[in-house]
Amino acid sequence: MANTKGGRAARKRDRQNAKARARNASCKAKLHDAHKKLFKAADANKKDDAEKKFKEFVSGLDKAVKKGIITKNTANRKKSRAQLKLNKMAK
Repeated sequence: MANTKGGRAARKRDRQNAKARARNASCKAKLHDAHKKLFKAADANKKDDAEKKFKEFVSGLDKAVKKGIITKNTANRKKSRAQLKLNKMAK
C-alpha cells in the first residue's frame, strides 16, 4: 500500500491497484478451474470432454496473456503440459 499521506495520486493508485488485483485474481481463478476440469476429464479417460475442456483452457490462457495477467512463457508451459496429458490419455 502506498504512502497515502503523499496525496491524491497515491490514494488513486491504491484504488486502481485494488481493482486490477481483483480482476487478475478472478481471471486466474477461472484458469485454475478450467485446468482442474481438464485434468479431471483426462484422468477419467473422457476423450471428447477432455478435448473440449482443452480448447477452453487454451483460449483462457491466450486471453490472459493478451490482458497481461500471465506471461507468454507461462501460458506456453501450461499448454504444453496439458497437451502431453491429452496425448498420454490417447495411448
